[in-house]
Amino acid sequence: MAWALRGLREGIVTTGYPKKADGYGAKFKSSVSVLGAGTDPSPREQPMSGGRGSGPSSLCPTGAIEENRGEVALDRGRCILCGRCVETRPGRFVFESSPEIAVVDREHLVVPGRVESDEEVTRVRAELRSRVRALRRSVHVRHLDAGSDGSEEWEVAALLNPVYDVQRLGIFFTASPRHADLLLVTGTGTSGMEGPLRTTYEAMPGPKVVLAAGTDAISGGLIHPSYVTRAGISSIVPVDVFVPGSPPSPFSLLHGILLAIGLLPASAVR
Repeated sequence: MAWALRGLREGIVTTGYPKKADGYGAKFKSSVSVLGAGTDPSPREQPMSGGRGSGPSSLCPTGAIEENRGEVALDRGRCILCGRCVETRPGRFVFESSPEIAVVDREHLVVPGRVESDEEVTRVRAELRSRVRALRRSVHVRHLDAGSDGSEEWEVAALLNPVYDVQRLGIFFTASPRHADLLLVTGTGTSGMEGPLRTTYEAMPGPKVVLAAGTDAISGGLIHPSYVTRAGISSIVPVDVFVPGSPPSPFSLLHGILLAIGLLPASAVR
């Protein structure tokens, strides 16, 4: 009886995303963007230990920031959202709140990015739709931890709670790769998980898509390079969708899954 009364009191807690924007998702610091040349009236930066000078690139522990003749670019696929660049160079870097940060091309994680032609955008959309045309009613996801620190697993598990409730969208998690349409991978792709990751991918029936969830899965994060890790999982299995973040929020993961299976409007595909 207590749970029934609580339900009546709280009402519907499940998000309406992706049909409508969610207020909670818009408050999450999901990524970092690079502003114009901008100046910081009171710079507070200190080079990282073993420093690489005093420019913006010296601020990032994963080398996500690069400088070239005064132009600054940031690779979201290597960013761990530590906030050091935003804190010390507020005139150059800023946190973004939109959870819709998944992309289908690794190069698009570098901001500011290059301007694409209409033909290129059309080609990417058409290729994605053709591959996942059969995945329209229900999709089964196999999650595989390939050397994660555990933070992404909390966000993946949250997708099943009443707030996100991915099953309402026809998305279900399965323990068997034989039943899976989408392989959601977290972790750096350690040497001990190379074999299991390949085996899982090969066991999936087609059409199948792979989603790299989090900075570790995309680029190796803080613990790359090392003798047991790779620069992400792309060298082990082909990746179709990249979801940056350390960790990415459940909304970002849901956006990536919907992007991977072609259930987002064409305007949302990048």
